[in-house]
Amino acid sequence: MFEAFVTMCMLAVGGPDAGVAGEACRTALLPGFAAETKASCEQAVRLVARRPVDGTKEDLPVCAPRRPSTLEFSEAAPGVFVHRGVVAEPDPANAGDVSNIAFVVGSTSIAVIDAGGSRQVGEELYLAIRERSALPVSHLILTHMHPDHVFGAGPLKEAGATILGQANLPRALLDRAESYQASFTRLIGGATFLGSRIPVPDRVIAAEEAIDLGGRVLELKTWPTAHTATDLTVFDRTSGILFAGDLLFDTHTPALDGSLRGWRAVLSQMEGLPATRVVPGHGGPLLGWPQAAEPVERYLGVLEADARKAIDDGLALGPATETIGRSEAGHWQLFDLFNPRNATVAYTELEWDP
Repeated sequence: MFEAFVTMCMLAVGGPDAGVAGEACRTALLPGFAAETKASCEQAVRLVARRPVDGTKEDLPVCAPRRPSTLEFSEAAPGVFVHRGVVAEPDPANAGDVSNIAFVVGSTSIAVIDAGGSRQVGEELYLAIRERSALPVSHLILTHMHPDHVFGAGPLKEAGATILGQANLPRALLDRAESYQASFTRLIGGATFLGSRIPVPDRVIAAEEAIDLGGRVLELKTWPTAHTATDLTVFDRTSGILFAGDLLFDTHTPALDGSLRGWRAVLSQMEGLPATRVVPGHGGPLLGWPQAAEPVERYLGVLEADARKAIDDGLALGPATETIGRSEAGHWQLFDLFNPRNATVAYTELEWDP
C-alpha cells in the first residue's frame, strides 16, 4: 500500500518561541491518497489541488510505501484500540503525545476519540488505524478543548472524519487558538509542531447522541462544567468501555480548568453509567469502573477541604496555594506543575461562598 507524503517547511522562523534556528522542515503524511500501487497514488495526488497549511510551504507530494506507525495501540476489547500517552509535559521528544487516544471499529466505519497534541501525532494515529482496518474514519470525537487532545485532528479531518464535540467547544477553541498555538510551538519546537492547527468542529452535541459505526453504537454524553466547560464522554455499548477524557486522570495529577464543585458532582453522576471499564484521559490506559474514580475524587475532596480551611483561616491566595492539596503530592506525577494551578482555581471558586 502506498501513501502520499510531503516535505513541509516553515515560511519564517519567529525567533526563540519557534524552538528552532534557520529553516525548519519535516516530512508530513497526507491522508486520503492511499492506493495499492504507486501510480494510482500519484494519479490521486495530481487530481487534488492542495493548499499548504497557513505559515508553511510544501514541496510537491510524493508517493511511497506506507510505513509502520510509531504509536503503540493495545486492543482493549475486540475492535477497541487504545494508546497511552506519556505522562509528561509536551516537548520535542514526545511531539505532544501526552494524552490517551482510542479508536473503535464497527462493521462499516471507525470513530476516533481524541487526536493527540500535534499534527505529527495525528499522522501516526492515521497510520496506526490503517494498520488495522481499511474502513473509513467517519468520526473524530474530541472529549474537551485542551490542546494535547486536539492538535492532531488535521490528518483525521483530511481522511474524511466529521469532528464532533460538546456545544461549548467551537467557541472555547476559537478563543484559545492563538495562545494554544504559541504555547505548544514553544514547548514542542517549531519543526516538530509544523502543520499543527486548532480544529474547527463540524458538529456539536448539545446533550446526548448515539452514533452507529455499523453494528456498534457509541453513546456521546455532554456534562456541566467540570474539568472544563467542554467535557464529553463516549460509551461503547458493545465492550462496556467508557472513554472519560480528562474527567478521569490516573498517575498524572488532575488538571482543574473548570469547576471544582462541578467536577465532583459530575464524577458522582458518571458512576451511575453502565460501564465496567474506563479509559482515562491520562494514565491507565484501561481501568476498572467505577473504582478508577476514587483517587480523583479523593484529590478533589482534599482540594476543597484545604481551600475552605485556608479561606476560613484568612490566608491570602499566594500563601494558600502553597498548602492546598500538598498532602496529595506523593500520589501523583507532575504534581508541582499542576497542583498550584488547581489550588488557585479552587480557592477563587470557593472564596465567596457563604
